[in-house]
Amino acid sequence: MTTDTKPSEAEATPQPYVDLTDKDSAGTRWVRRIAVTSIVVFIGLPMVTLIVWSFAFRWNFPNMLPTEWGGKAWAYVADDSSRVFEGLWNSTKLAFLVTLMAIIVGLPASRALGQHEFRGKSTIEWLLMMPIIVPALVATMGIHQIFIRLRLTETLFGVALVHLIPAIPYFVLVMASVFANYGTALEETARTLGANKIRVFRYVTFPAISSGLLVASMFTFLISWGQYVTTLLIGGGSFVTLPLVLFPFLSGANHANAAAISLVFVAPAVIVLIMTSRQLGRDSSVMGGFGKI
Repeated sequence: MTTDTKPSEAEATPQPYVDLTDKDSAGTRWVRRIAVTSIVVFIGLPMVTLIVWSFAFRWNFPNMLPTEWGGKAWAYVADDSSRVFEGLWNSTKLAFLVTLMAIIVGLPASRALGQHEFRGKSTIEWLLMMPIIVPALVATMGIHQIFIRLRLTETLFGVALVHLIPAIPYFVLVMASVFANYGTALEETARTLGANKIRVFRYVTFPAISSGLLVASMFTFLISWGQYVTTLLIGGGSFVTLPLVLFPFLSGANHANAAAISLVFVAPAVIVLIMTSRQLGRDSSVMGGFGKI
């Protein structure tokens, strides 16, 4: 009598591995595609319209395309009398200065709010939100007289300070959430091994918060880049930025010049967004799936 040691067919056939996340990713794939397509359509179509307008010499209703083309608008942009490049340079250095000031002021504040509990914390958080709640015009008018007495009007530093008011809440809110999920065990280990505060920040803290810092800096840069009312009041019209150059054309009849200047105004902001998103991985908890833009 022999026993059959041959394994049964069910036991001999290996069972395929099933990834339980495939179903979810397959179900969300179409949602992601629809979302990306919607973003491309709603952002891309206005950009295409601006490009067409910037090269249009005559475009009358109901023609779908301009009847006459030309580069007169771009010639105006390149002319020194337009002050476009002056405004572009002032806006760029102003946005970088505001971002640097936000990092210096906002990092300690965001770490305190994100990692510590103390009396009056909720009050400070509400006060931090006030520049977002209160219109920029009201806040700027309130400090205008103070800036005049301090001789900060019509200066780069004065305009940067007033840009910092609406920008710092976004910076601190982003970085506070980063520090709330940040553990200090590695910092304490580095200190026990003899590292000073500078080396701890350079080799331990900064690599851990770099993604969040990049996103917070991007928000700060873009907020400063688009400021008009605060720049006009504190700058007094003598400190010219790109929004100040663009705004008079928005209500005028020269749509070609307005479109060309708008493209110059939008281009650096788009470049900053793309460069920032490329520095972050696709799996970044801060930027999600924007890493492959």
